[in-house]
Amino acid sequence: MQSVWAVLSDVPVPTRFAVIGALVLGTAGGIAGLILGLLAYPPTAWFAVAELGVPAALLGGLAGFVVGFLVQAVRRTYDLIA
Repeated sequence: MQSVWAVLSDVPVPTRFAVIGALVLGTAGGIAGLILGLLAYPPTAWFAVAELGVPAALLGGLAGFVVGFLVQAVRRTYDLIA
């Protein structure tokens, strides 16, 4: 069985950054949703996790893809210059 890092090293740069961004922001959004949901109304706290976690993961994936695309573009431009 391969580690997560070994699998991600085979993926193109924009996709790798999108996956990492989605995981990081999705987790942060889910934790924030859990805390806010428990403070607001505990029986429906599970819904707040999805309500904040899913949009955060989508935003993180999109931002990660854009950053990964820019990193790849800069690397290719540098390779052309050097």
